[in-house]
Amino acid sequence: MFKLTAKALACAAILSCAGLVQAADEPILIKFAHVVADNTPKGQGALLFKQLAEERLPGRVKVEVYPNSSLFGDGKEMEALLLGEVQMLAPSLAKFEQYAKPVQIFDLPFLFDNMEAVDRFQASPEGRGLLTSMEDKNITGLAYWHNGLKVMSANKPLRDPADARGLKFRVQASAVLEEQFKAVRANPRKMSFAEVYQGLQTGVVNGTENTWSNYYSQKVHEVQKYMTESDHGLIDYMVITNTKFWKGLPDDVRSELEKVMAEVSVEVNKQADELNRTAKEDIAKAGTTEIIELTPQQRAEWREAMRPVWQKFEKEIGAELIQAAEQSNQG
Repeated sequence: MFKLTAKALACAAILSCAGLVQAADEPILIKFAHVVADNTPKGQGALLFKQLAEERLPGRVKVEVYPNSSLFGDGKEMEALLLGEVQMLAPSLAKFEQYAKPVQIFDLPFLFDNMEAVDRFQASPEGRGLLTSMEDKNITGLAYWHNGLKVMSANKPLRDPADARGLKFRVQASAVLEEQFKAVRANPRKMSFAEVYQGLQTGVVNGTENTWSNYYSQKVHEVQKYMTESDHGLIDYMVITNTKFWKGLPDDVRSELEKVMAEVSVEVNKQADELNRTAKEDIAKAGTTEIIELTPQQRAEWREAMRPVWQKFEKEIGAELIQAAEQSNQG
């Protein structure tokens, strides 16, 4: 997890104030850093944001995009944002539990029936409220960007919860995701995304959860014999900025950037959906992995087995927030 020293916090305050003292004839510099490739929906979204922001605010805003952890790695980017060394990031939602416990709601297993339900919740007052829930930590959420719903993989068929027992599943650094697999008597193993392929090759882990597009881009289908279309959880990103930087922008600039971000988010989410569909088709065509489709009864059994995780984190997340998310399934 990310921890700031007192010295770093003092530097953040100085840099934040310094960022506001800017010559009138110089464009406002926005460094947008992320950890994936340019050809992913997130990468394309960052480039589209740069294009539209500079087109609509010519000479007033300059956006620099740093993909593939080229500016800051996965473990340093949040600290860099708080220090004012970067102005925009788009981390996975699983990265925010340290800053706002209610954001853990997006990691709860089998909470959303489909991406349409996710859209409804994220657009609701409760979902929008989570974007501003970290402003006391100097983090402002600007938008949700989709990756997609997660499926499970293993070298054995996963049809019933008992099939996961004893398997070593790679998970992101999330308390909710750890408990999710403990609930079915599996063994969660925290591991960075870049290490997954080798981890599966060597047997350090023998199961994973991820989206179709992430599986295909990392060639996980080459080292996993089975993938179960469980759609059990969500991998999304929150585009965030430094609160002091954002609120220090001229009102008209901030307003225009908000419009640009809303427009870009629609395109990113459309691309993410299309990419997952084609990735699933490509994995099926490769013939190295059998895709298992759960029956409604089997999916209900998985949901029931993992449901205790909801109760375990209800106090941290909030019962009313979970109820609001559940209602999004009703359309």
